Amino acid sequence: MLTGGDDFPIHQTPEPVALVTDRNFYDRYFFNGYSPDGNIFFAAAMGIYPALDVIDGAFCVMVNGVQHNLRASARMHGERMALQAGPIRVTIEQPLHRVRITVTANDGPLSCDLTITGRHFPIEEPRFTRRNGTRLFMDYTRMTQNGRWSGHIMVDGQRIEVDSSFAGTRDRSWGIRPVGLSDPQPPPSAISGSMPQFFWLWSPCNFDQQSLFFHTNDDGEGQPWNRRGVLFPDGGNELHFDQSTLAIDWNPATRRVREARVELGPDTVVRMTPISGGGSNARGHFYMSGLGYTHPVWGHGMDHGELDVGHDSIDLTSINDNDPALMHIQAMCDVVLTHAGQEIRGRGVVEQLFIGPHAPSGLHGLFDPA
Repeated sequence: MLTGGDDFPIHQTPEPVALVTDRNFYDRYFFNGYSPDGNIFFAAAMGIYPALDVIDGAFCVMVNGVQHNLRASARMHGERMALQAGPIRVTIEQPLHRVRITVTANDGPLSCDLTITGRHFPIEEPRFTRRNGTRLFMDYTRMTQNGRWSGHIMVDGQRIEVDSSFAGTRDRSWGIRPVGLSDPQPPPSAISGSMPQFFWLWSPCNFDQQSLFFHTNDDGEGQPWNRRGVLFPDGGNELHFDQSTLAIDWNPATRRVREARVELGPDTVVRMTPISGGGSNARGHFYMSGLGYTHPVWGHGMDHGELDVGHDSIDLTSINDNDPALMHIQAMCDVVLTHAGQEIRGRGVVEQLFIGPHAPSGLHGLFDPA
């Protein structure tokens, strides 16, 4: 099956580009951005699932106490180079440096024309490989890049101008992880063994003259099986930290981080404190279900037919943060970086998905709060 992608020198196997070897193979784009005061947060994503012949995308804006969500799903017909699902399009304007997201007018409240320009060369996160018993659960690579935004967003007819004061992050990941319908026959060792466990914290941060990245996947005993910390001075050489340590102070009776402290190295410490507000100023927690993560209908790779577009919104003033369906969030944070004797303040996010036990944090059960 030949498609437009076959005219580019991107082949990894003797097969045409449209063909992959695993039902759960995916290729994905993610973006977030935020205003300097934290009152506006937006996120976007697009996923390609070649074996399922599905492409889906989402665009979300959090403003004035409401998270507005737009989602779209379409059939690919094997064409992996056409990065569009309904009104949502991703355009690679300069590979590894500049990417554009457009959402054309539709029957919902959201549209946009946004471009992110990278502040540094993307980092390659360590390869993520995990098994459930005898079954491969995930095996993928991600690259991450902090950047600055330009363009505009429309929300219910209100135009929001986005300039270089809006920082954020984009990532690209590809490989194998669960997509589409759940496995109807998981391996017996995966369902008869211990409780499901996944501890995920991902925290890109932006400062005036530099940016930072830290993430960790821990097992139930608190041992990291995938962890990386990188500091990027603008125009300078990146610094990698391979022996970082993490300490979390939890909001009482929740699985939400009140403060995370990461010692990247002997003279480099970052402290991240999620921000929040009440009433019409509610902000701080972005719910990843808006982008399809764990969503019961718009989960990644679900088949909605030739084209389907949907809209909904979340009232941020009345959220139950212990709802298992809302466990996956990105929390906007005030960030303080202490490096080489200097204290630098900035803004970032802490993505949180904590399922099952984590001994250092005192987490027990599947969703028992701290």
